Amino acid sequence: MVHERSSRPRLSPSSYEEDIRAVLAPRLAYFEAVARHEHVTRAAHELGVPQSTLSRAMVRLEQDLGVALFARNGRTVSLTSAGRTFLGSAERALAEVEKAADSVRADADPTAGRVSFGFLHTMGSETVPALIRAFRVDHPGVRFQLVQNYGEAMIERLRAGGLDLCLTSPVPDAPDLVARRLDEQRLRLVVPDDHRLAGRRRVRLAEAADEAFVTLEPGYGLRRITDDLCAEAGFTPRIAFEGEEAETLRGLVAAGLGVALLPPPAVARPGVVELTVTAPRAAREIGVAWLDGHPDTPPVAAFKRFLLSRRGHLLPD
Repeated sequence: MVHERSSRPRLSPSSYEEDIRAVLAPRLAYFEAVARHEHVTRAAHELGVPQSTLSRAMVRLEQDLGVALFARNGRTVSLTSAGRTFLGSAERALAEVEKAADSVRADADPTAGRVSFGFLHTMGSETVPALIRAFRVDHPGVRFQLVQNYGEAMIERLRAGGLDLCLTSPVPDAPDLVARRLDEQRLRLVVPDDHRLAGRRRVRLAEAADEAFVTLEPGYGLRRITDDLCAEAGFTPRIAFEGEEAETLRGLVAAGLGVALLPPPAVARPGVVELTVTAPRAAREIGVAWLDGHPDTPPVAAFKRFLLSRRGHLLPD
């Protein structure tokens, strides 16, 4: 294999990173095989490419780098000092590629793959554990990467590719997403147990117009629903506290800081009374969303089918 000089410009330290990748990446496996065999013909046979193709690829690699990687004696070659240095890095790079390939294949495995699933904080105590437990009856090996967050943050993560599916409320309506309504959850007006309304079972939301409210922060779906329901009832809520967890809000209601519109608790909390809101109808829709046009791996497809099969009975009784 004759090392011919080329008039083509060589890569320099100032070359763009994407140009370096485009030139070097396709040739790393060729280089590693030649270096391992120290013989072009044997390496070509292993790789399943013509010997002439492999010889030309190695010449071009050296020309692009501007460094001799091999000392040549016919089709037998040995590494130069620069070649040994380059081989170490090439082997590490190829090992990382192989590791990445193994990882994505494992994640797509129908029986032991991975599902990245996001859900609301208020779904974490009962709903999501019950769903995963039921799903794993027929899919015991499927792994879950779980993300608990508020709705807007999960949608952003879904769009960025960090989630396969998310369970959220309100059900999003966006052209790049597919969303399906799964269930509805009634909201209650939660008041301290010594509150003037505590002796009631039902209440119109307008009756709480003069109360201080403790709510979730802006950006949370439940906060938007609270604001919309209060507006429908004819008032703007006076906010005493904005938090991130529904159960924190319940505790602050028990402490007398204000009232709150919340979904039912997993476990009844002392110090508060939960009232049915008769007008306006206080409920939130819960649905599952995913990115439109993105193909599902087998485990994601199976979990999506499972969630859609739970329409109308997603939430624990």
